[in-house]
Amino acid sequence: MAVAEPSDPSAADDPGLRGSLVIKDRAMAKIATAAAVNVPGVVRQSGGLTRLTGRDLPRADISMGSDAVAINLFLAVSWPCSVTDLTGRVRAEVGRSVESLTGLPLHDMNVMIAATEGTDESCASGVEIAEGPAQEALSDPIPPRVPSANPAAAVSAVVIACGLLALAFVVSREWFINRGTFESAPWIRNSVEWTSRLHWQPWLLPVAIAAVVAGVVLIMSAIKRRAKTHVPLGNPKASTVWMRPTDIARLCSSHAAVVPGVDSAHTSVDRRHVKVHIESTGGDRAELAAAVDAAVRPHLAILQQPLQLSVVVREAAVRRKDAS
Repeated sequence: MAVAEPSDPSAADDPGLRGSLVIKDRAMAKIATAAAVNVPGVVRQSGGLTRLTGRDLPRADISMGSDAVAINLFLAVSWPCSVTDLTGRVRAEVGRSVESLTGLPLHDMNVMIAATEGTDESCASGVEIAEGPAQEALSDPIPPRVPSANPAAAVSAVVIACGLLALAFVVSREWFINRGTFESAPWIRNSVEWTSRLHWQPWLLPVAIAAVVAGVVLIMSAIKRRAKTHVPLGNPKASTVWMRPTDIARLCSSHAAVVPGVDSAHTSVDRRHVKVHIESTGGDRAELAAAVDAAVRPHLAILQQPLQLSVVVREAAVRRKDAS
């Protein structure tokens, strides 16, 4: 029995006709997290709150194109350590693993420290900590200061300091004129002489009350606590990483903007709330709001204190104009 031969034998050997290789985002995330864990100083965190949210560390958010890949990598690290050196080693290891296993170049990679974990060992490879007082000091690190705004009394202090400098200049000039160091017309002699002859007047009472009020305001501004400008991340007992509200807003907007049906996204953040404003391209607003909530809420789990998330959906301006 004769066997039919292919009409074009070279077609069977053409790799382009055998099929295509599709790498899923989940597989790429597994490659990135496995490579990150191999770096000394990176630790796994699972269970507890992370198990409830389903956001174990390390984890990776993947954005893949036809010929490149971008990664947002969230890590938990042992502390104390050199964050700059650690993130550099993580970038090198993840980039090497991605390119060797998938053949895709690593176009962009952002490393975010989402949590810290105390340890007795240094995370720097090949670095040993000598025993003695230095090791005791490292075992009990001083907690960093919480990022805060300028004191409320900063502006008034600058104004008062400038006023006192001007007063010192004027008084010094009057003193030199009085001693005969140089001759010139005095500036405040008449005012001082008028004040020295001054007796009780009805207008002195409101002036005294205004001075007391100004003094109380200055004292209150001096003892007022500084406003916090950043939001802590990770372990509440060892806050070492913070984010600005602006960074949280950009994080939420970037994840909301990639949801199908979203034309644009804008986020506002205050001390207790995160409000995502969505302009939709059409469709059911309730379903779109639920999809945006599901895309954004897991990324807020890295915050120490949870913020209340709300999504506001409105129709895009272009569609409103077309409808009119």
